[in-house]
Amino acid sequence: MLNFFPSIDRYILRLTIVPMLGVFALAASLLMLDKMLRLFDFVAVEGGPVGVVFKMLGALIPEYASLAIPLGLLLGVLLAFRKLATSSELDTMRAVGLSYNRLLRMPYLITLILTAINIALVFYVQPVSRYYYEQLNYDLRSGALGASIKVGEFTTLADRMALRIEESEDDGRRLIGIFARVANQKGQVLSISAREGAFLATRDNPDTIILRLTEGTIIQDTGMRGQTPRVLSFSRHDLPIDLPAIEKFRSRGDDTREFILPELLKIGWNRDVASDQRDASVASFNFRLVEIVMMLLMPLLAVALAIPPKRSTSALGVFVSIVMVVAYHKINQYGEDVASIGLLDPVLAFWVPFVLFAGLILWMYYRVAYVPGGQAIGALEMAFAKAGKRIGKLFRRRRPKGYPADPDDTEAQQA
Repeated sequence: MLNFFPSIDRYILRLTIVPMLGVFALAASLLMLDKMLRLFDFVAVEGGPVGVVFKMLGALIPEYASLAIPLGLLLGVLLAFRKLATSSELDTMRAVGLSYNRLLRMPYLITLILTAINIALVFYVQPVSRYYYEQLNYDLRSGALGASIKVGEFTTLADRMALRIEESEDDGRRLIGIFARVANQKGQVLSISAREGAFLATRDNPDTIILRLTEGTIIQDTGMRGQTPRVLSFSRHDLPIDLPAIEKFRSRGDDTREFILPELLKIGWNRDVASDQRDASVASFNFRLVEIVMMLLMPLLAVALAIPPKRSTSALGVFVSIVMVVAYHKINQYGEDVASIGLLDPVLAFWVPFVLFAGLILWMYYRVAYVPGGQAIGALEMAFAKAGKRIGKLFRRRRPKGYPADPDDTEAQQA
């Protein structure tokens, strides 16, 4: 398929795709690593299995991917054109009549493909995966995932049973040094100690599990005055434990982020729905839409910030591009918050910032593509260069008085 494209397009594709995939993988990994640490702490506190952490991270992949895809596209195109500019290849291409619009043909093909992927993620995959994440979170808090017994602590089961273990092996399947205290409604109390035990499931009643104890003692206190507690020794004893009732998790849609595209359209423009739900639905729809539309301007922004001044290798454009994209995303998030509660119309909250940001990008691209010697951030480049020189002077080694000056420093000062 690549043979149908001219060699210049294939060359630009190679320059773009490698940094784009690298930035995408790096951004997604950083987001997931930060979340992974918090999830491990949360699961440890709740006493759940470690495997649920990776399930919850998998449910968050679509959300992180929708954030990393635009950033990867922007930096992939920016680094590709920056390499062309710093190696003077861009000047050669311009000299033979290749315009910036022509050079952006392959980046825009990549943009259309990534935009289609992001539409599927934002409007269909991400809402369902977000609901699955919340369901795992609920199951973990409620104990439906089989929370483990904490070692060295008393754990209350079924309100009338307290259990403590000294050690746990084989991921909680083998318990060592068990003490249990069971009380019933008649005031009778069983104090049980055993060398080891294990939890077993029952086929007949899924709401009851069996704690099988091995080599222990049972002390039965009937609660009657004057009656001596009975002491029994056993080699194996099965203790039934009734699991607490777990409420069924809510249906999808309590959070606006869990609505897919048809549901957003159905609720947002339905007069029979409450006004707060309509506002939240319209805000969520416009937030997702404006984030997707902005992807179409990412190649223009990348080219505008990729071209450094002549005889300069400044990477200021990379920093500015990240700041601009992150700041615009935060503005949209704030717009969603205020529009979802009806304080601001979605047109003002989302599309006015979009028009201003798009106008800035188009002006920056016009300066680079159509103005001879034009620079989109030329003033920032000059200020950055001056600041760099001043900072360099602060860290320059001072020579003692009377020490002969370095000829290189003298020539630099004269220049």
